[in-house]
Amino acid sequence: MIEILSSSFMQKALFVGVIVSFVSGLVSVFVVLRKMSFIGAGISHAAFGGVAIGFFTGLNPVITAIFYCIAVALGIEVVSRKGKISEDASIGIFFASSMALGIVLISLSKEYTVDLFGYLFGNILAITNGEVLLSLFTAVLVIVGMLLFLKEIFLITYNEEIARVSGISVKAINILFLVVLSVSIVISMKIVGIILISALLVIPGATAQLFARNLYSMIFISCGIAMLSTISGLFLSYEFDIAPGGSIVLTAAALFFAALFLKRR
Repeated sequence: MIEILSSSFMQKALFVGVIVSFVSGLVSVFVVLRKMSFIGAGISHAAFGGVAIGFFTGLNPVITAIFYCIAVALGIEVVSRKGKISEDASIGIFFASSMALGIVLISLSKEYTVDLFGYLFGNILAITNGEVLLSLFTAVLVIVGMLLFLKEIFLITYNEEIARVSGISVKAINILFLVVLSVSIVISMKIVGIILISALLVIPGATAQLFARNLYSMIFISCGIAMLSTISGLFLSYEFDIAPGGSIVLTAAALFFAALFLKRR
């Protein structure tokens, strides 16, 4: 263990992993309670289009992915509410078109880079100092935004009609949560990858829901599960030389099934 912690890349990986785990654990609670796992999967895969825009234009892929995912999230909200199609249909449209956009832009890029696989499948061990600072900055914004409007988000999750009668701007809070969800997805890319982000946004909250007695205990358990999964997954990936992203998600899944077994017993 001392050998692992003495490595600078592992120190950075653990630091970012803990930060992002707390964010994903917090957001996961409301993704599960609001039954938004599908929209989370849709936005996470749409991030591929945002990353491709970054590679194509020469800009930071994380920055372009953040703005693109926010645009997709708001687009899904507008189309599903004002259009005449269901939310899952609008998610499918944005999901497919974003992936197609990413494929086209990557094929048009003059310089193909293997860094793309780091975004698709996660590569937390190769995270840079700039990405550490960016993850920390965005994570703080997400956490502060969630905690400031925690009661409003929970009330809307519980009953939108009661929230409206109470004078809460449901539309504004929903937009805030979609922005928070989009940012959470993007800063998780380098940890588990675009392909597996949705798992980190669902499994901790689903595990916490099995034992939680109230909202605060659910948040506490969800964040704990997310952090334990990330830290354990990183140590396992280092010990057995396996992909960190897959190791983290499999650890989270193992914790969920263990919790499910204990709950049934």
